[in-house]
Amino acid sequence: MSDRAIATRCRPGGPWRRLLPGVVMLAPGEPTRRQLLRAATSHYGSEGVLTGIDALVAHGLDLPSPRTVHVLVPAYRRILPPDFVLLERTARPPEPTLIRGLPFAPAARAALDAARRENDPDRLRDLLTLPVYYGLCSLDQLRAELEAGNQRGSAAVRAELRRLATNSDTYVHGAARQLVLRSPLPPPRWGATVCDLRGRSIGAVDAWWDELGMGWQFGTPAEGETGRLTHLALTAAGVVLLRTSPQRLRSDGENVIRELARAFRTAALRPRPPVQCDVPGVAA
Repeated sequence: MSDRAIATRCRPGGPWRRLLPGVVMLAPGEPTRRQLLRAATSHYGSEGVLTGIDALVAHGLDLPSPRTVHVLVPAYRRILPPDFVLLERTARPPEPTLIRGLPFAPAARAALDAARRENDPDRLRDLLTLPVYYGLCSLDQLRAELEAGNQRGSAAVRAELRRLATNSDTYVHGAARQLVLRSPLPPPRWGATVCDLRGRSIGAVDAWWDELGMGWQFGTPAEGETGRLTHLALTAAGVVLLRTSPQRLRSDGENVIRELARAFRTAALRPRPPVQCDVPGVAA
């Protein structure tokens, strides 16, 4: 089509909308978030990489969408971005991960790119804690990315990473989720309470495979569960229960994966016990 024909269709009230130079949405109205992401990557070509909160969402986190689309381009590019794009020139373009056809920065890079620009302490904490908790990256990867990148705006990030290092539960859960992803097992429900069929609590597990009645305990005991003695009640109820120390999650991952697979096979060969998950956790 000619430029004139396209311009005519993109006039106010027309059937199309121009999002960026050379990028037209073939519909009127407001674009969706994914349409904005596609428009940005189409405009900047193979050199543009989506980062920040949109990349973390693509990797699996549930975060509110920011006002702008954060895009990384090589340092030599000199382009004026539109209002909805936060354009960051970098001497260290990351190797993108393609997710549903769009190029996103790895989780550690995306978290640091977003965290450096975050002024709210609670949101900053979420940006650094959630990727580790959900196993998208490790604390060591965040530290390495921080050291390798631009040091501007890094003081608050460094302080939060130091605080994060003292919270062992965060990395215990992250390490456990990474092991499940590497294992042949389906996703479990995380942080579940197991009850009998009358709804009375039997015990808590860190991960739960409801279809088999199998549980996994690996975290520190919750309040009121000193010594994790609830494992006795769970096994008495017929639950196939694997217990792993937090230290082994980091130091003996391959053997832990094999133990998970053996426990899963054992549970699959037995009748499912008469128990239920009181408050279903999220399978992920």
